Amino acid sequence: MPFDVVAAATDCVKAEEAISQMRILIAIGVTRQQEAGAAGVVLNHARELGNLGHSVECWFLEDLLTKPAKPKRFEGLIFAIHLARRILRERNKYDVVNLHAPWGCVYGTWRRLAHPSDAPPYVLTMQGLEERYAHAMSREATKGLAKHFGWSNRMWHHIYHQTMYARSIRTADFGMVANREAWICAELKYNRANGTFWYVPNGVEECFLTPRVYSEKQGIRLLYVGSWIDRKGIYYLADAFGPLARINPCISLTVAGCQAGPNAVRSYFAPECHERLHVVPFVERADMPSLYLDHDIFVFPSLMEGMPLTLLEAMASGMPAVTTWSSGMADVIEDGHNGLLVPPADGPALVKSIQHLAGSVELRERIGRHAQETMRRYKWGQIAKKVEHVLEMGAENGAVQ
Repeated sequence: MPFDVVAAATDCVKAEEAISQMRILIAIGVTRQQEAGAAGVVLNHARELGNLGHSVECWFLEDLLTKPAKPKRFEGLIFAIHLARRILRERNKYDVVNLHAPWGCVYGTWRRLAHPSDAPPYVLTMQGLEERYAHAMSREATKGLAKHFGWSNRMWHHIYHQTMYARSIRTADFGMVANREAWICAELKYNRANGTFWYVPNGVEECFLTPRVYSEKQGIRLLYVGSWIDRKGIYYLADAFGPLARINPCISLTVAGCQAGPNAVRSYFAPECHERLHVVPFVERADMPSLYLDHDIFVFPSLMEGMPLTLLEAMASGMPAVTTWSSGMADVIEDGHNGLLVPPADGPALVKSIQHLAGSVELRERIGRHAQETMRRYKWGQIAKKVEHVLEMGAENGAVQ
């Protein structure tokens, strides 16, 4: 065999080996906390990519900003600037950088303008769609149900937040998006070529796939897990629980991981509901599987999301879930099969669906078992192989255009 053919073959093998063991940086502008949704995604990606043989380093907010950002409202942009500078200083350490939106905006813009030959390719990860957030919260503001989205904040969101997201999307070499709505929008609105962005859903840890016993009972226990903020549909949850409590004398609701005090949460509910409302501001990660098993129906009336980990975890535990048909929720739930979907911002529809489940152990079991079976296809190890594929494309083909 001619020497040049052998050399070419050897080079190909070396290139494949280099890609098969990538040096990956994952960065996100939130604190390192396993209990938090976005940070949890990063930590699970990093663990599973490491299990696949890659070298992975993660940077969180506190890794780059050792002092609080001033002014606070520019924290995202300040983090993005520090992130770009540090990547450039350490550019030889990584084959590809995976930067969560919107914090890749500065690094991506610099690569496009400066055309460096040695800066690592930039792969975007985006959870949800800022346009969906602005649309949903603008509608809520007209009802007086979005305290922090008045006209001045709407303008600020458009000028600042959406601009950062737009730059992150426009300047990425490749990208992963956690729900189909945001995936489609990223390609169509920002005119990115087919195959530039990929739908890569979030996943679930094996520890949540536990056996569940379904039994006839009077005291149905509802569970909501998430921050106690308006975009999560908390007004509609509170409005729905009043009628449910009147219909079902033994029903109760637990609000967990809300990062708000019990009195603040109870203020949203009618006084007669307070005795049947349990508030747990923070739950340790290790205690989450038992929290799901201790409850019967998961209620998640969020107006917009990426793909919420709490919903996936509840489904994995065999809980029947009632959620909205918005965003990533509709990507994993088939209405009536592995969960129930209701319109966003519709309290009466929540009451009807929850009461439907509360009144039938057979329905709870059928939907819960289908939910758990669905989640067996969403284990983080399987999701990581999709993440790996997109990062490999970035490492191989992410030349500055």
